[in-house]
Amino acid sequence: MTLGDFSVLHYLVDVIDILLVWFVIYKLMMVIRGTKAIQLLKGIIVIIIVRVLSQYIGLNTLQWLMDQVLIWGFLAVIIIFQPEFRRALEQLGRGSLFSRTSNQEDDSSKNMVDSIVKAAEYMAKRRIGALISVERETGLEEYVETGIPLNSQISSELLINIFIPNTPLHDGAVIIQKGQVSAAACYLPLSESPFISKEFGTRHRAAVGISEVTDSITIVVSEETGGISIAKNGELHKNLTPEILKEFLMAEFKSKTPASSRWHWRVKKNG
Repeated sequence: MTLGDFSVLHYLVDVIDILLVWFVIYKLMMVIRGTKAIQLLKGIIVIIIVRVLSQYIGLNTLQWLMDQVLIWGFLAVIIIFQPEFRRALEQLGRGSLFSRTSNQEDDSSKNMVDSIVKAAEYMAKRRIGALISVERETGLEEYVETGIPLNSQISSELLINIFIPNTPLHDGAVIIQKGQVSAAACYLPLSESPFISKEFGTRHRAAVGISEVTDSITIVVSEETGGISIAKNGELHKNLTPEILKEFLMAEFKSKTPASSRWHWRVKKNG
C-alpha cells in the first residue's frame, strides 16, 4: 500500500468520523426537542459565547465566573434533567437490537388509527370539539407536562369520553405517545400565521402551532361545523371524510416512510 493510499484512507476515516458525530448530535436534538432541555441548551450556548467574548476582550472576572458555571453546571444539569437523560437512555435501549417486530408495530399503529378515526367520526356527527396530537420523532414531553397524565391504552371510547363537553378533561389537547394516551387537557402553542382563516378558532390554531414546531400530526374536530381536519408541517387540511382520514393516518404511521404524495393530494383536494 502506497503513501497516497494511506492518505486517502486517513481522509475517509475523518469524513466518517465527522458524519457519525453529526448523526449523534442530530439524534440528541430530536430527543430533547419539544422538552425543557432545549431551553437549557440555549442557555449553555449563551454562556459559552459570553465565556469566549470575555476572554477575547480581557474581562478576567467574568471569564472566571463563566468557567465556574461551566464546571459545576455540568453536575447541576445531570441532577435537574435526570428524567430527560433517563428517557434518552431508554430510547437508546429501544434501538434496533431491542425493538419490537414490525408486525407488532403495525398492529399497534392500526389499533391507534382505528381508535382515532372511530372517535373522530363519532364526535364529528355530534359536533363535539376535539384536539388530538400524535407524537412522531420530535418529543412532546414539554406539552405533556402541561396536562393531566393518563398513560392509558388508547381506545375510541376513551377519546370520546375525554372530549364530552363540561367534563374535567375536555378543554385542551390529548397527546398520544407510542400508541398510548399520555395526557389530556394539554396546552399547545397557538400559531400566529396570518394565513389561517378567521373562521377557525383556538383548536385549529393550536393544531397548526404544534405542527410548526414539531413533526407531530394533529387531528381536529370542529365544535361548530363537525368538520375533521389534520395539521401537519404547519399546514391545515380540512373537511376530511373518515375514510380519507384513515387512509392518511395509516400511510403515516403503519410504515416507516411518510405518507405518499397520493394521500397528500387527496387531502389537499378535499381541503
